[in-house]
Amino acid sequence: MFTGLVREFGKVKSLQGATLRIAAQHKPKIGDSIAVNGACLTTIETFDDGFALELSEETQQRIALETYKDFVHIEPALRLSDRLDGHIVQGHIDGIGEITRIESHKIGTDFFIRTEDKILDLCAPKGSIAISGISLTINEILEDALRLTIIPHTLHSTLFPTYKVGTRVNIETDCLARMVWHFLHKHQPNLQDSKNSALSWAQIDRILGSY
Repeated sequence: MFTGLVREFGKVKSLQGATLRIAAQHKPKIGDSIAVNGACLTTIETFDDGFALELSEETQQRIALETYKDFVHIEPALRLSDRLDGHIVQGHIDGIGEITRIESHKIGTDFFIRTEDKILDLCAPKGSIAISGISLTINEILEDALRLTIIPHTLHSTLFPTYKVGTRVNIETDCLARMVWHFLHKHQPNLQDSKNSALSWAQIDRILGSY
């Protein structure tokens, strides 16, 4: 479990096969979970100036793999004693988005990120989303994209200044939205078309009991 707040920029030393080697100040133990650009990975080796992590075949297929070079966002797993400053992030990437437009303003920078319908369906205005491991708020949902406003502090403490139009990013939607969507569509497959689509109290109890 993570918060979506980057703790350090790691320097990628190599990515060979399933092994990602990163130079960083963080000193994990073997088996520890670390979010790298938002993807939860497992530490398989440590060395003096960093650590190595394992990327499964499925993980490599679901992430923007080309961003795992140079510098990456790093966040160690959340401890129970830690304060939750961002939002609950699992490190499970739902899909990839592409930056299509960047607009600077006096008090922030708008990033427009195009993505697929299955991700947009899980998004809500002013809801939470993690982009490459960074906890952000959705400002607007467009026909095929999201608009996110990055405040100056977040812009300067993340790798967002290096992102350009065409850059692909990892997206993780809010885990509560994912759960509700799953239960609604599993128990009500014709929810949008049915005239009698209201949930019963028993169904609501089952949904709430899942958290």
